Amino acid sequence: MRLGRLPVAVAALLWGTCLAASGAAPTDEPPRVQAWLEEGAALEAQAEPAEQGWPVAVLYCQAARAGSAEGQYRLGMLYAFGQGVPGHRAHAAALFHVAASLGHARAAAMLESIELTSAALPRCVEHDEPPERPAPRPAASRAATVAPSGPAPIEGLVAALPTSRRWIVPLVHSMSEWYALDPRLVLSVIAVESNFNARARSPKDAMGLMQLIPATAERFNVRDAYDASQNLRGGMRLLRWLLAYYQGQLRYALAAYNAGHGRVDRHRGVPPIAETRAYVERVVGLYGQATHPFEAGHASPPNWIDPVNR
Repeated sequence: MRLGRLPVAVAALLWGTCLAASGAAPTDEPPRVQAWLEEGAALEAQAEPAEQGWPVAVLYCQAARAGSAEGQYRLGMLYAFGQGVPGHRAHAAALFHVAASLGHARAAAMLESIELTSAALPRCVEHDEPPERPAPRPAASRAATVAPSGPAPIEGLVAALPTSRRWIVPLVHSMSEWYALDPRLVLSVIAVESNFNARARSPKDAMGLMQLIPATAERFNVRDAYDASQNLRGGMRLLRWLLAYYQGQLRYALAAYNAGHGRVDRHRGVPPIAETRAYVERVVGLYGQATHPFEAGHASPPNWIDPVNR
């Protein structure tokens, strides 16, 4: 499934800047910096394709070079998601670090999400020159190769999503690369957990797209579980940990996502809970796979896991 990049204006609204909606810029910036930020916001509101977003990056580079934390944050978002410039996590992390050190709260949250420490600022911030232009993006990506290829039922479900919920799909595609997860798996979990409703709340106080309970949100430092990027960060970190813990055995990981790994360990498998068993089969059915590659360094497996699966 080829998932497109986030439209710039949708991304701006999602990321909390509200640029596309209002064109607002911080009022305490010097006049020239405020003008760059406002002009960039106006260009973003035009919802141009990502390849045409380079003029936005030029403006935000100027603001960042002038020492604007807001400019550094916005430029970092462009590098993080490959909007108008080549995607570059190290540049994004460096920009978020600088902005966060100046008290920018959203930059600090993104620094946690991107999980990278870097001092590699883009040249346009350190030198009076424009940013590099984006290269054409190949159809395949790392996220698309972490699990076996082939069609999956989730693709049909995503294709039928209403426009009001389709913005979630490219965001998942981008963020899943950071956590070595197949976006199809993450989308399958979201489909079953919340039906792509970022404001969903369960009777047990599970919140947002990936239905984070308060304890999980606290564990992964999610301050606002209804913020899509924060919610995805928490849910993907949990899913990555569970896949490492259960050595890529997806049914166990999903059962633990639904009922807690303590119950899975006590039963040495999917616990005999009707809701949990139905949940596991729904997600696996949408994803079309029962295993997923894992990064072993995130967790040590329980003793009951068969050594041949380690």
